[in-house]
Amino acid sequence: MNEFGNKITFLNGKINVPDNPIIPFIEGDGIGPDIWKASVKVFNSAVLKAYGGTKKIIWKELMVGEKAFKEIGEWLPQDCIDSIQEYKVAIKGPLTTPVGGGIRSLNVTLRQVLDLYACVRPIKWIKGVPSPVKNPENVDLIVFRENTEDVYAGIEWESSSEESKRIIEFFKSNFKKNIRSNSGIGIKPISPFGTKRIVKKSIDYAVNNSRESITLMHKGNIMKFTEGAFKDWGYEIAKDEYPEKTISEDEVWNDFNGVVPNAKLVIKDRIADSMFQQILLRPSEYDVITTPNLNGDYISDAAAAQVGGLGMAPGANMGDEIALFEATHGTAPKYANLNKINPSSVILSGVMMFEYLEWDEVSEIIINAMEKTITQKKVTYDLARQMEGSVKLSTSDYAEAIISNL
Repeated sequence: MNEFGNKITFLNGKINVPDNPIIPFIEGDGIGPDIWKASVKVFNSAVLKAYGGTKKIIWKELMVGEKAFKEIGEWLPQDCIDSIQEYKVAIKGPLTTPVGGGIRSLNVTLRQVLDLYACVRPIKWIKGVPSPVKNPENVDLIVFRENTEDVYAGIEWESSSEESKRIIEFFKSNFKKNIRSNSGIGIKPISPFGTKRIVKKSIDYAVNNSRESITLMHKGNIMKFTEGAFKDWGYEIAKDEYPEKTISEDEVWNDFNGVVPNAKLVIKDRIADSMFQQILLRPSEYDVITTPNLNGDYISDAAAAQVGGLGMAPGANMGDEIALFEATHGTAPKYANLNKINPSSVILSGVMMFEYLEWDEVSEIIINAMEKTITQKKVTYDLARQMEGSVKLSTSDYAEAIISNL
């Protein structure tokens, strides 16, 4: 096995993972270094446990965020972008939002520059984790959030700016629409292209992973030509490209008396505000949720609260051949270098990464060890304060406890 590692490649859309893949990592800002050091120990130990030394990750650090800015004066160096494009798979901790001009958000910029159009957020309870709901075991969702359009496209102008004044005047003159003169202005683009590829990706995932339904979450009753169109285009691509594999909820009731034909994936839709009730009251009825950008941001965090919060929530940003796995929480700078924060979001994002690499043995080992550790009530402070009789551990000690249970 080449000690310097080999690149992950794709052939005809199929991933090819060598036994020693080179995987770039960004440790992140604030609490990032603490949680990355803990997480990578778990990853390396689990790979060794699963494969006995026949497989190994070759880690390659990328300089992004505060660390890069301090050393070379750039928040997001071009060689970071080039490396992720070259090596196909990467993982990162949380990144800060630079203050002042230039880059609005490092996370959003990475998604847009690399065309990582799918933000994928699995939400599933891990046994032993405190939850505010009675039956968190009923929550098993995966959110596919369109990542490049909607209000996150960054097309907006400040209140009373020359640009906003011109746009207000344009709407008044051309469309007889009156907007208050000192309004800030934002544009919400949602396209057939952006919609269809995120729906297609979610259908492919659902079919390949034996999921039962996809819910198109939208606010189309009000925003008819953006979110309403998202719903319509979603149904359209399911019918046009997956006629043998999918069936609409209406067809199930109208043609099959509510009984889903064998092996068919049900496509349904729900109004966005209703979904927040649905995932609380009837979570077992929902499986894959596919939604525009802003809705996806809201629903994925709200659902994560039911299974322990963002500290227990993994995530990934994916394109057609590039995947960037990441912690879903912020940098929490007041806890930086205190060895205190729960690293589970990064660890579970690593679980997603190993599943993506088709190293399922590693994912299973980590999940089982984490469940055992939490059931033993050996946890970091965020969970310890909710668990009577728990043992409060530091970030690094929590990782060691997981490793001892591998």
